[in-house]
Amino acid sequence: MRLEYLDLYEIKGPLVVLEGIKGASYEELVQIRLENGDKRNGRIIKMTEELCVVQVFEGTTGISLKNARTHFTGHSLRLPLSGEILGRIFDGKGFPIDGLGEIYPESKADINGLPINPVSRKYPRNFIQTGMSSIDGLATLIRGQKLPIFSGSGLPHNELAVQLVRQAKITDDENSKFAIVFAAMGVKSDVADYFTKSFKESGVLEKVVMFLNLANDPVVERITTPRCALTAAEYLAFEKGMHVLVIMTDMTSYAEALREISSSMEEIPSRKGFPGYLYSDLASMYERAGIIEGRKGSITQIPILTMPNDDITHPVPDLTAYITEGQVVLERDLSQRGIYPPVSILMSLSRLMKDSIGGGLTREDHPGISNQLFASYAKVQEVRALATVIGEDELSETDRKYMKFGRMFEEKFLKQLHDENRDMEKTLDLGWKIISSLPREELDRLSPELFEKYYDESGGGVI
Repeated sequence: MRLEYLDLYEIKGPLVVLEGIKGASYEELVQIRLENGDKRNGRIIKMTEELCVVQVFEGTTGISLKNARTHFTGHSLRLPLSGEILGRIFDGKGFPIDGLGEIYPESKADINGLPINPVSRKYPRNFIQTGMSSIDGLATLIRGQKLPIFSGSGLPHNELAVQLVRQAKITDDENSKFAIVFAAMGVKSDVADYFTKSFKESGVLEKVVMFLNLANDPVVERITTPRCALTAAEYLAFEKGMHVLVIMTDMTSYAEALREISSSMEEIPSRKGFPGYLYSDLASMYERAGIIEGRKGSITQIPILTMPNDDITHPVPDLTAYITEGQVVLERDLSQRGIYPPVSILMSLSRLMKDSIGGGLTREDHPGISNQLFASYAKVQEVRALATVIGEDELSETDRKYMKFGRMFEEKFLKQLHDENRDMEKTLDLGWKIISSLPREELDRLSPELFEKYYDESGGGVI
């Protein structure tokens, strides 16, 4: 027998409140039917002894306190899953929007999945090649890692996301089992079209599952979008044995949607108005990445978030950095000088990189050349600061060589074309050519064995 509740107790923004509800549960899916036949979907986000708060996906426009019949389905929002989801485009609730029909599911999964149990985690060892030297060489992405990208308004994070989808691959014989789940939250229609067109034209859409939540979609749908994407990734990884890269943009839009809903519920705000549970909410999604012992497949995450006013201490990047294993930071000054991708090397790091590079993994010289490039580029910043005070002509011969090295590093190593795909060998060889422009006695992070094998005595010659 179908049980429906008549009338509502209160309507508050995207929320409706009912009273006298028995037997319902947190996160349960709700259907609301209006007098004109319209149907709305929602989920329970708060329960008390007297009241039940429902978040309505399609918004509350047209709903009154007296024209609604509410039905509780007895289950949470579930995503239909099968191998057919590859190459498909869905909205933020997991419904197909590409005109190719419904998914015939092999199974359905609750989108509110659980973080991976730390006891069952397997330590990541293998890398994912992105084709970008600044990431592959100096902040290597490891299979099973969470490596966010911190950007700013107007910086090319959308172009970087597209390039990652086009170029990312695993370099062993399992590359055929590599897939990408792409989730966009709160993006404008032209940006969503750019993503879709780019993936189709480059021929990678067949290995991509897309979830698109547009800026004019109901804000509450933004809460479910990353969870749908991670549920699809878990199915492909742990049921189909695939290695899955999940790219989620923009996590700041997600956090702002969470803040809006929290405000509607009149919860006590924390920093900058965000709810006090923002950390645990983000962690519940980020910790769904990893490798499970004894199971094939892996989930690697690249959350992309914009920093309001380029403030890296803003709550969203600040809390994200606590949870994840490093970050890639985009720099406005580099972007304004025409350097793409504008990765701020000295602010970026990959905490899992040190145990997953070197002989048998990438190349024997990778740890050494990476450390030396970091150290030398840090010295460049000191020399540039000195040059602004005394002038470049007054610098010592060694300092002028550091200035030259800095220009070469930015123009030849960091800077790439939007469709330039460098393999790891080319990235490391390029690093040696550039570092060889410095005197040998300045390079104290490299072993004599590596010098004999890779150092260019002619002094580089890249420029």
